[in-house]
Amino acid sequence: MSEPKILLVEDNELNRDMLSRRLIRKGFDVHMAVDGQQGIDVAIAEKPDLILMDISLPVKDGWTATREIKADARTCDIPIIALTAHAMTSDREKAKEAGCDDFDTKPVDLARLLGKINILLNTGQDSGAA
Repeated sequence: MSEPKILLVEDNELNRDMLSRRLIRKGFDVHMAVDGQQGIDVAIAEKPDLILMDISLPVKDGWTATREIKADARTCDIPIIALTAHAMTSDREKAKEAGCDDFDTKPVDLARLLGKINILLNTGQDSGAA
C-alpha cells in the first residue's frame, strides 16, 4: 500500500517544517501549501488523502479554503482537520460549520493528531508519539 498523502496548509515556516518532518517519519507523503489559495490549488492537483488546515492563513483563511475545498466535487470527500491556536468552543463549532471533519489545537500534540488522522484515514497505523 502506498503512503497516505497529507496536505499540510500552514503559513508558519517553523510549524510547517516541524510537523512535516514528524509526519514523514511516521510514513506519510506530505505536500505543503503556505496560504489558503495555494491549499485549494494543491488539494485539486494532488488529491491528498487528508488535509491539515491552519485557520489563520494569508490570501484566504482556513475557513474560506475549507468551504471552497468542500464545495468542489473534485475535493469534497477529502477529510480536513482544522489546526488552530484558538481552543474556544466557538472555534470548534465554526470548524464544523466550514466543513472540517475534525479540529485540533496548536501546539500540536502529535500522538493526539495522529489518532485523529488515523481515524479519518481508517488506517491501522501506529499513532505513538514521535
